[in-house]
Amino acid sequence: MPPIELQPLPEDALEERYLAATGPGGQNVNKVATAVQLRVDVYALRLPPDAFARLKVLAGSRWVEGGAILVTARRFRTREANRKDARDRIAALVAEALVRPERRIKTKPSKSAKAKRVEGKTIRGEIKRGRGKVSLD
Repeated sequence: MPPIELQPLPEDALEERYLAATGPGGQNVNKVATAVQLRVDVYALRLPPDAFARLKVLAGSRWVEGGAILVTARRFRTREANRKDARDRIAALVAEALVRPERRIKTKPSKSAKAKRVEGKTIRGEIKRGRGKVSLD
């Protein structure tokens, strides 16, 4: 499968909020809102119906009322790095949803394969039967 190529998201579909983060940053983390909460309006992305359904499943608990995806990024110390991280994560999610899964072709085992399997089971049964109590007949 070829690598997924990330496409830039349309700016009109994005809404950013900044909040106080937890994690790295020392005393700065208590004073500066470095965490980014990114909300993406999925309808503004104009995805095909099958990709929309896949995106809804992939988003899981990040899918919120009104057809939006909410991602919170607080991994880094700076607002810019968290903003880029949130956008990259959303773009990766959308790109993954756009990839159609390959259809599985149903196959049946051949007659010889079935016979071989049954023969193997019979042999194994004989081995197990030989482990039973020994009779003096």
